[in-house]
Amino acid sequence: MLTIRLRRGGAKKKPMYRIVVSDSRKRPTADYLDQVGIYNPHTEPPEIRLDMEKVENWVAKGAGMSETVRTLIKTAKKQA
Repeated sequence: MLTIRLRRGGAKKKPMYRIVVSDSRKRPTADYLDQVGIYNPHTEPPEIRLDMEKVENWVAKGAGMSETVRTLIKTAKKQA
């Protein structure tokens, strides 16, 4: 099963996240299929960059979303 979820990156105590499509049965640090955006919580306001075309394409193929990603997508749509 495919899931759109966050993958942590960045420096110690300064995380930055990639929004990726990966297999939900694998570890969060395992290889991912596609990167669909980024989330940086340390900027003001927090930076959310999404390729909505890719997100919609993966959801159409049956990918689910984590609750955090679902919230980030709603926030990004309000900002646009």
